[in-house]
Amino acid sequence: MTADSDSLLERALAEAIERADDSDEITTRVLDGAHDQFCRVGIRRSTMEDVARRAGVSRITVYRRFATKDALVEQVVRREFRRYFDQFLVEIEQARTLADRVVLGFVSSLQAIRRNPLIGGLLAVEPDVLVPSMVSDDGRTLSTVQRFVAGQLRREQAAGNLAADVDVELAAEMMARVSASFLLVPSHVVDLDDEDQLRAVARRFLVPMLEPR
Repeated sequence: MTADSDSLLERALAEAIERADDSDEITTRVLDGAHDQFCRVGIRRSTMEDVARRAGVSRITVYRRFATKDALVEQVVRREFRRYFDQFLVEIEQARTLADRVVLGFVSSLQAIRRNPLIGGLLAVEPDVLVPSMVSDDGRTLSTVQRFVAGQLRREQAAGNLAADVDVELAAEMMARVSASFLLVPSHVVDLDDEDQLRAVARRFLVPMLEPR
């Protein structure tokens, strides 16, 4: 996948916040077909012709909307991240306390991404397809997550749920890096499929980051 001035995650987050929709019915069919194709056989083994057949459109139609396979892959992955952000923004509103929201955010981010048929599959089977775009982009992907978390923490401060002297930028940086490391580097200590263990880790190590100085 190619990189440009905005990271894949930055655009996904912006689209989620703006509640962006896919542009038209044909594009949606192509993206749906590509998602199904990539989940079934992987990205490397899939061709634009395969995607066209899966979507029920011509190869020319696919190329008219996506000039290259890289462009199509990026759009499909970005849509999955956008769907995750959509779900995340709804879920955290249901938590009663700041501590609960921190725990929920940590657990849901790890499990939703790992269990996603496309993104989780890429991380597990074809990491070199997705990971380079996330870690070799001058830190833009991590910075996007950090800014999102920091924004949520500033909202908590404004609501009086978080002390004013808490360094939200640093706390958000640490939270983003912890989550990213678990996603990208397998752990032999923490079972990422054990929700209770993840909750315990978040309450023991992440929540205390938000205590007043």
